[in-house]
Formats: sequence, C-alpha cells, structure tokens
Amino acid sequence: MNQFTTRPEITGTFGVAASTHWLASQTAMGVLERGGNAFDAAVAGGFVLQVVEPHLNGPGGEVPILLWSERERRMLSICGQGSAPALASAEHFRSLGLEQVPGIGLLPATVPGAFGAWLTMLRDHGTWSLADVLAPAIGYARDGFPLITRAVQAIYAVQELFRAHWSSSSEVWLLNNEVPKPGALFRLPQLAKTYERVIETAEAEGGSRTETIDAAIRCWYQGFVAKEIDSFYRHEKVRDSTGEDHTGLLRYEDMAHWKPTVEAPLTIDFGRYTIAKCGFWSQGPVFLQQIGMLRHAQLEQHPPHTAGFVHRIAEAAKLAMADRLAWYGTAPGASTQAQAALLSDDYLSQRWALTGQNASKLLQPGTPAGMQARLPDLDVAQRTLLTADTRFGIGEPTFASLPPVDQWLEREIFVGDTCHIDVIDKDGNMVSATPSGGWLSSSPAIPALGFSINTRLQMTWLDAGLPGTVTPGVPPCTTLSPSLALRDGQPYMAFGTPGGDQQDQWSAAFFLRHAVHGMNLQEAIDAPAWHIDHFPASFWPRKTTLNQLTLESRFPASEIDALRAAGHTVKVGDPWSESRMSACTREMDSQGRLVLRAAANPRGMQGYAVGR
Repeated sequence: MNQFTTRPEITGTFGVAASTHWLASQTAMGVLERGGNAFDAAVAGGFVLQVVEPHLNGPGGEVPILLWSERERRMLSICGQGSAPALASAEHFRSLGLEQVPGIGLLPATVPGAFGAWLTMLRDHGTWSLADVLAPAIGYARDGFPLITRAVQAIYAVQELFRAHWSSSSEVWLLNNEVPKPGALFRLPQLAKTYERVIETAEAEGGSRTETIDAAIRCWYQGFVAKEIDSFYRHEKVRDSTGEDHTGLLRYEDMAHWKPTVEAPLTIDFGRYTIAKCGFWSQGPVFLQQIGMLRHAQLEQHPPHTAGFVHRIAEAAKLAMADRLAWYGTAPGASTQAQAALLSDDYLSQRWALTGQNASKLLQPGTPAGMQARLPDLDVAQRTLLTADTRFGIGEPTFASLPPVDQWLEREIFVGDTCHIDVIDKDGNMVSATPSGGWLSSSPAIPALGFSINTRLQMTWLDAGLPGTVTPGVPPCTTLSPSLALRDGQPYMAFGTPGGDQQDQWSAAFFLRHAVHGMNLQEAIDAPAWHIDHFPASFWPRKTTLNQLTLESRFPASEIDALRAAGHTVKVGDPWSESRMSACTREMDSQGRLVLRAAANPRGMQGYAVGR
C-alpha cells in the first residue's frame, strides 16, 4: 500500500494540468475540454496566473518554456527572458554612485519577455485564437478573482511605499486607500482593457490566426504597450531600494528590437532518464550538473527521509551553484567552451570526487576546460546595505513563513515567490513553464496599462568581464527553470517549481525521489523537503551565505542530528515550508494506451492538479 498523500495522484487519458494556482490549472483543463491542445491550455493558464497571482508574476514579467511537440517529435526551449536595455551598462549604474543594480524600482527592468514567449508558442504550436486564449484572464481581471492571502500580505507590506511614492500602484491595489481583504473578489479593470485593446488592434489588421498573433506581438513590442512603457520609464522618477528617486532605462527601441529565441534544450542522462533544461541563460544547468554528479552517489542505498540522501544532494548542489556563480550567463565574459565542459562526464566525476562525509564550507567553483574562475566582488552586498532602503522588501519576494493575520500589523513581512504550470494533452504534447517577474511590489504600475515591469536586472553584476556582467542587449541569467524528462527515450514528465535559488534544488530532490526510489508524483511532492544556502543570493542585495541547510521539521530528529554531526549548519523550518513542485507524466500502458498523471503541491494551499 502506498503511503498517505495530501491529495491523490491524478490519473487519466484525456488530459492533465498542474500549477501553483487552482484557477490556472482549471483554466488549462477547460481549454483541453473544449478541443485545445497542451500549448493552447498552457498559454491560457499562464495568462490567468498573471491575474490571480499578481504578487508572483505579471504581464511585465518573463517566462522560460520547455515543450515537447508530438507532431515534431522533439523538445524545444523558448527563452522569454528579456534583455537589458541599451542604456543599462555597468558604467551607467556606477555613474549613479551604485555598486549593484537595485532590487526594486525602474532601474532593474529588462524587456518584458513573457508576452512574446507565450504567443510564440501559441502561434507555432497552438490551435486557438488569441481572443479565445486570453478570454479567461480578461474575464478574471474584469469581473473579479479571489485575492489569496499571500497577495494581500504582499500589498500590506508595501502599502506605505505605494502611498508615499508609487501612487500609480496605490490606485491599482489600495482601493479607497485600504488594503484589500483576503479572499475578497478583486478586479484589475485597466489590465483587462489593455488585453482587450491588444486583441482589437491585432484583429483590426485582419488575416489568419497566426497573422493575428504576430500582429499582437507587434502591438506589444512596437505599438501602444511599448510606447506607454517608454513614456513612463523615460519621464517618471520613482523611489527604489537605494532610498533615492530614479527614472528608468527601458525604452521603446529595446522593446522593438527584442524577440524570444527558440532552441534545443540542454540534456543529461541519468539511468533510464534524459532530463532537459534551458541553457546557460538560465539556472537550469544547475539541475543537470547535480544529476550528473549524483550518478556516482549510490542514492538507492539512502532513502529520501535520511541524512545520507539529503547530504549527498546538498553537497552536489553546493558545487553546481558555485559553478553557476563563476560560469553561467551570456554576457561577453562567458565562455561557451567552459559551459560545455561543465556538463561533461569527466568534469562531473571530478567534481563529485570533491565531496565527502562532511559538509563543505567552501565556495568552490571548478576549472572546466582548464579555465580558472573569476568571481565577482562578494562584499558588495554588505556595503550596499549600509545605505540602502530595505523597508519595502529586498529583491525577489522569496517564499517565507506567514505570520497569523492578526500579527500583520506588527510584522510587515513581504512573502511570495514565482509560478509554475505543466500541461499534457491526449496526444502527448507537453509543456512546462515557470512565469515570474512583474510582481506588484517590484516596480510601480504603469497607469495606462495596469501592470508593473520586471526587475530581473538585479541578477547581474557590475564587475567587468564576468559571464553575468550587466550588458546592454544581453539578458540576465534567470533563476527560472522549468523541466522536461524522457524515460527510455520517450517523452515522460513535465515538472517544475517556483523558488528562486531553490528551484533546481527542490526539483532535483523531487526527481530523485521519483526516479531512484519509485515514489509516485504526489508522494515525491509531499515528502519532507529542504534547500541549501551556499552562494551569493541571485536577488538584491545578493548576500552570501555558506553551509546553511534548511529542512522541514517532518524529517526524523535522528536524521537532523546526523546532518548536524556531518557539519551542516541546520535550520529547521515549519513542517510544510519547503518546495512548491507540480508535475505531469505520460506513458504507454501494456495495451498501448497513453496514460497521463499529475500532482501538485499542498504547501500554501493553492497548488492544484486536475485531469481525467
């Protein structure tokens, strides 16, 4: 008998969807029910996420997408991470007296890539019209959706920033100058109007389904949306995490010249499985490096609830994250030769040989292809914090413990994360996407559009010559990291999680619980989880923490003690405080029927899997 799970593993043959919010999952399933394919469904669900999880993503954000096309019999990666503006050079930021790109405000914006990436997938692989795909999101924005508790808390935490400095956001989120109530229906009428205008403009050009989608992309990046963003970022001066007011750097030309890229994903083998991730413009190779090292770890001898299992994965994560710091990114300082070597069998075997029975306390990047790593100035975080304004949150709204509602007045804690959605249809098409950015707290809402722009540029460095140096026209290396897996050479699983630096830790542990120890999807999601901090954080102020291991308290006390004895600095969190996984699978049964499964995260009480 299988162990207790918080909800069932969904099984069906018609279609499955799983995401971080029940309305997005049900929207995707509704599209499948009405004849749409997985690509139509994922796009519709993705746009709904922008509305119903506004503290976690938005129309001005970004999205990396991995897909399996059954018709083409191949996997593809779509890069929806926008690039840095032409004005965003290290020299410019230093001329402002800064040593880091701020975490909030107008300065950290990149081109908002989510719209272009979603519509590229819809155009090339979907079947539905633009209007039909956007209808659910427009409906929720126009007519109302339940504002979840965590969104309300995010608004509460930044309400004084809105009132004092970001009046346009105050008009969107503080109706009658009051913080909304959890669970109350909330409307975003200006956002609904923006999407309606995009549809009207695109349809007015006439033409086929794909021509209309192309017209919508032009409307966003070369039409009224780009013009409104340009005007706001050019003329408005707003408060940011420096404690000062600045205008933005994003311009119409940056929008007009940007397009999402479509490419083959990176892959690595692990037993029966081939795992696919986005390229070195993302955090995805961290997953691949860990899995490559852990081929040597004999994990089958260490059950998922044990210190041996956690220790081995944690030590592999430390080495992979150190390589991320030194080698990931697409700025001129990046080496494609070094990046290729990071995934080679020889290199990963050598890296695993560095691990032992005790926790490493060293930040230890490797020397791929014999190249020596050069690291950024990691002391910059402490210097920045001496003069910064941290009252209204720092960097990404990373998931944290919720205090009781009656304590909100005493503890203004901004919590949040990112989003994720997976979909598989009856034909076997698969999508995994991790939208984020454009959080309601990231930058002030643009009045004419009703949404905020991302602040992803905070993930770059001002040090010259690094793979991650802020560079005009180059995207920052994003933490966003969807996943696909083949099994025995056949498409098998779409999966992923929110979580910033934790994404490729939580997803790797989930995958190994499933692939090595045979847990079903829901069991592998429900199992006690953890993450390490052993690197400079990706988000402002990029503070470095070493050798910290945070675990859910559901781990046996004896195993927690064993991890401490191995030298880990252990922090024990709440019982259900780690990981936000969702996953869908497809496989043929003994009679040749395509069987689909799905599962979603119970933590936070909003993840949802559906299917039939």
